Amino acid sequence: MKPGIHPEYRPVVFRDRAADFALLTRSTATSDKTVEWEDGNTYPVIDVEISSASHPFYTGTQRVLDTAGRVERFERRYGRGRSNQ
Repeated sequence: MKPGIHPEYRPVVFRDRAADFALLTRSTATSDKTVEWEDGNTYPVIDVEISSASHPFYTGTQRVLDTAGRVERFERRYGRGRSNQ
């Protein structure tokens, strides 16, 4: 890597407040807020709206859409495809 052109790569805490979940990882993201981690060190913290702890796909709470029922309802309402005249 060329010196002086890349942002600083350092430990950062990403925190999902909705799920009360935090993850310490390395990133180039910056923040003015800090948090004291379990190891006693202070790290910059970035609050995120959703993470694997709160996303429906990962938590198993996702809803399956009934696309077949929607198609049938559309066909009942507007009829089967009309031929071009």
